Amino acid sequence: MNRPAIWIALGLVVILAIGLWVATRPDPIPVVLTTVETGRVNATVANTRAGTIEACRRARMSPSMGGQIARLPVDEGDRVDRDQVLLELWNDDTRAQVALAEREIDAARSRAVEACTRADIADKEAKRVVRLHRQGVAAIETTDKAVGEAKAFAAACEAAETSARVSEARLDAARAAMERTILRAPFDGIVAEINGELGEVVTPSPVGVATLPTVDLIDTSCLYVRAPIDEIDAGAVREGLPALITLDAFPGAEYPGVVRRVAPYVLDLEKQARTVDVEVSFSDIDEAGTLLVGYSADVEIILDVRENVRRIPTEALMEGHRVYVFDDGVLLERKIQAGLENWEFTEIAGGLEEGDRIVLTVDRDGLEEGVEVTPEEASGGA
Repeated sequence: MNRPAIWIALGLVVILAIGLWVATRPDPIPVVLTTVETGRVNATVANTRAGTIEACRRARMSPSMGGQIARLPVDEGDRVDRDQVLLELWNDDTRAQVALAEREIDAARSRAVEACTRADIADKEAKRVVRLHRQGVAAIETTDKAVGEAKAFAAACEAAETSARVSEARLDAARAAMERTILRAPFDGIVAEINGELGEVVTPSPVGVATLPTVDLIDTSCLYVRAPIDEIDAGAVREGLPALITLDAFPGAEYPGVVRRVAPYVLDLEKQARTVDVEVSFSDIDEAGTLLVGYSADVEIILDVRENVRRIPTEALMEGHRVYVFDDGVLLERKIQAGLENWEFTEIAGGLEEGDRIVLTVDRDGLEEGVEVTPEEASGGA
């Protein structure tokens, strides 16, 4: 075979090889890219299970004694003032005792006035007789009698006044007994629940047996979120830290808050991770005025904040703090040094520069170093 034929044959082989390689090589994998940028990164911890909006003051009340409901002047949802009557049991007997004690006081005070008037007259008479005795006009026997009667009337006055005070104490006792049949609001609030109807009989809870409250009163002027934090994260949480509150009932809305309390104990619930209850109050109660007690809520407690640092979306980070860098259509695996991080962003302390493009969709099948990829959609990584 002459030389030109050989070169032609070699060329055909090369062309066939290239065609076979092109035909059999895998298509580039489509990926979503994001760019390393600068911005804020917060170090945060969040609750492990849904929290609950609670009222700072909530009273689940029942009468301290049993009886039949005679008055129920409020309905569920009513806004009531402090000391307003919420419920009253039948108390005609105690009302009669109060009325009787009031009449006894009137009588006792009248007797005291009478006795003390007599004592005053007797005292004046005794002083007059003593002066006459000193002048030699009144006999000693008359003087002694006048002085003795004055002391007796003074003692009768004191006894009558004491009797009046006893009657007043009886009235206080009768009124206290009647007050036990009346349920009053301990603070301004909203009636959340009533368990009872007119004519029904209510009984106090036996010791150790929980029963439904007759009236559940909630003060909505102060709300907070109680949420469980994993014991691993709880050590970094302290009172006064800022937080963000989100609710399933209002998707997309965020409410600023402040940690108001960290429970001084760990809850060990069966078949659940050990947690610490954390309470987060709303910073702006007016903004949270439409919220209802009992809503489920989540809290994100901000432990630290870094401004104007390099950051990437946390979803682009793989195990071992590795990322895929996009380099002219090919993936390069790179290990980075991470700073603060949360579920949204991770601070880049080293390994990437601002403007580097990395793969956001790291869960795509077939991704590895050296694989060809094609950008499916460019994203700035908000």
